[in-house]
Amino acid sequence: MNHDDLRHWSKVAADWAHDYHAGLRDRPVRAPLVPGAIAAQLPPAAPEAAEPMQAIFDDFARIVPPGMTHWQHPRFFAYFPANAAPASMLAEQLANAIAAQGMLWQTSPAATEIEQVMMRWLRDALGLAGHFTGTIHDSATTATLSAVLTMRERALGWQGLADGLSGQPRLRLYASAETHSSVDKAARVAGIGQANLVKIATDAAHALDPAALDAAIRADLATGFRPAGVVLCAGGTSIGAFDRIGDSIAVAKAHGLPVHVDAAWAGSAMICPEFRHLWEGIDGADSVVFNPHKWLGAQFDCAVQFLADPGPQIRTLGLRPTYLETAGAEEITNFNEWTVPLGRRFRALKLWFLMRAYGLEGLRARIRNHVAWAGDAAAALAALPGVTITTPPALSLFTFALADDAATEGLLARINDDGRIYLTQTRHQGRYVIRVQVGQFDCTADDVAVIARVVAELR
Repeated sequence: MNHDDLRHWSKVAADWAHDYHAGLRDRPVRAPLVPGAIAAQLPPAAPEAAEPMQAIFDDFARIVPPGMTHWQHPRFFAYFPANAAPASMLAEQLANAIAAQGMLWQTSPAATEIEQVMMRWLRDALGLAGHFTGTIHDSATTATLSAVLTMRERALGWQGLADGLSGQPRLRLYASAETHSSVDKAARVAGIGQANLVKIATDAAHALDPAALDAAIRADLATGFRPAGVVLCAGGTSIGAFDRIGDSIAVAKAHGLPVHVDAAWAGSAMICPEFRHLWEGIDGADSVVFNPHKWLGAQFDCAVQFLADPGPQIRTLGLRPTYLETAGAEEITNFNEWTVPLGRRFRALKLWFLMRAYGLEGLRARIRNHVAWAGDAAAALAALPGVTITTPPALSLFTFALADDAATEGLLARINDDGRIYLTQTRHQGRYVIRVQVGQFDCTADDVAVIARVVAELR
């Protein structure tokens, strides 16, 4: 295949993509879960000779779509979405065609400088203070790991990088039970250890209790442990919980501890000023992550980390051997020094296209609709006999259940096997509950209304 062939097949692929998206409502949201069924359709070994592109494309169309859970389906209400607005998809095509490795400013000046400007656009759109700057990671997991590694090194006076963790004081991290499992993973990968991630009690609103945080830090100091940092939650994955951001930051700062805020999902909603009270006090954070690929429409992957001061993270993650130097430009921004990987994709391009093609008002309208439609769906479910709303809508996320766990689990299985909608489960206060999260970029009020109709039929 050469570039002339690519021109033809790119047009074929574009037509296929148009038809695929136009026909998503006619497909079941989730693929039938039969392990091994896709692998069985593939040859056991790679071909020795080149095969015609028509045969390859035909096999793609025959095998792949029926074996996918369709994340762009307008009735995908499971997990959080991984949205792909058409403008973002177009930008990804162009970024793929350029195929740059944006590890340094000199390897991709436009990629670096557009990323810098997009971070300012997003910072201002979310109402964050002007002292924040930012960068783009692949996912919130990597951004949180970067923040935790920086907490570790600050607590150790940057000795861990050179000497390792052997013989160092026992470090402690603090978070609520509503934080994402990526915080647990960061504690493990950073060498701090799961046992040293202290889960703080939550209050009646499922927010971290600042007084309990203060008590835990004081107890660790009295024991001889060394507190390293606090991770707060702004829109938890399970039920959408929000910590009391400002109050918790005040406790952390009183002990000299840095704070990372995980707003991976809910951060996108902060382009709407009326929702910003949910993370009041956010400007006191050291690090904030949100994923434009979850709710803002950017193609996966695109996780933005804002930093009050990038210096500590660059000191933790940055390496500049001779072959990565830019002659005559010692202070140039090289974003690989802000993140874990050396290699970097041109992710900022899709943010540039996205915000220009829809405008902030267009993006706000979608988020406001999703929040309103989720409220309508919760009310419709609450009106059904035997259905209990177990947690009310937090933005566009709520949970519900039937009388007992077995009945709820059975209902969820029937819903997802039915295929008209896709929902997921969580455990809340020991109870098995069903999550509903409205956020797919192109869903409509009618799509969301299907949730209550399906539950009414299958409960």
